[in-house]
Amino acid sequence: MIRAKQIIKSYGTSQNAYPVLKGIDVDIPEGTFMVILGASGSGKSTLLHILSGLECPDSGSVIYQNQDITQLSDQERTAFRKDTVGFIFQQYHLLPHLTVEKNVQMGADLVKNSAYHELIEAVGLQDKIKSYPSELSGGEQQRVAIARALAKKPKVLFLDEPTGALDEQTGRSILQYISELHQQWGFTMIMVTHNENIAAMADQVVIMNSGKITQVKSNPSPKHAYEIGW
Repeated sequence: MIRAKQIIKSYGTSQNAYPVLKGIDVDIPEGTFMVILGASGSGKSTLLHILSGLECPDSGSVIYQNQDITQLSDQERTAFRKDTVGFIFQQYHLLPHLTVEKNVQMGADLVKNSAYHELIEAVGLQDKIKSYPSELSGGEQQRVAIARALAKKPKVLFLDEPTGALDEQTGRSILQYISELHQQWGFTMIMVTHNENIAAMADQVVIMNSGKITQVKSNPSPKHAYEIGW
């Protein structure tokens, strides 16, 4: 269970602070697939960063397995992310001097996962395995980032617009693959997206507006990636 209580976050100086999150409360049961929807500027990505330990709130708590990760030191939070979290960013954050294989291996080595080549094949990049990020399209770089995050076998996978750079066919294929791994491995999955159709795949859907959660919906019959609109 991940439990966020009264999360408040602003950016800027104290005199010109811009409130982004205004008292967020949300519970995410273990193994859940949750989608967070909302307009640009609603605070979706900031909430994702705080839930994952990438950022700290100004106030409030994020409890993961009875531990408040907002109270950890920088070093402890880094260890928490290394051991627990996988993150797929809008920006790919690939290391430019490493090949596709080596970028994915970085994630795999953290958990001594020797089966990472299967992930490279699953995201359709077997023929690009020795290519560097500069030799890949944006969609291909996104697929490398997805394989790298999955190679860690995370307990919680955070996804920020994971299909934004992908065409429909590739996007559906990747979503279906991640969804199947979610079912097999049992990790918790929290995704921010502008694509409202993807919400039909989730167990829970959170709607945000102007830094607040306005609605939480449960989906009793999640769909497959090939059953949703695009």
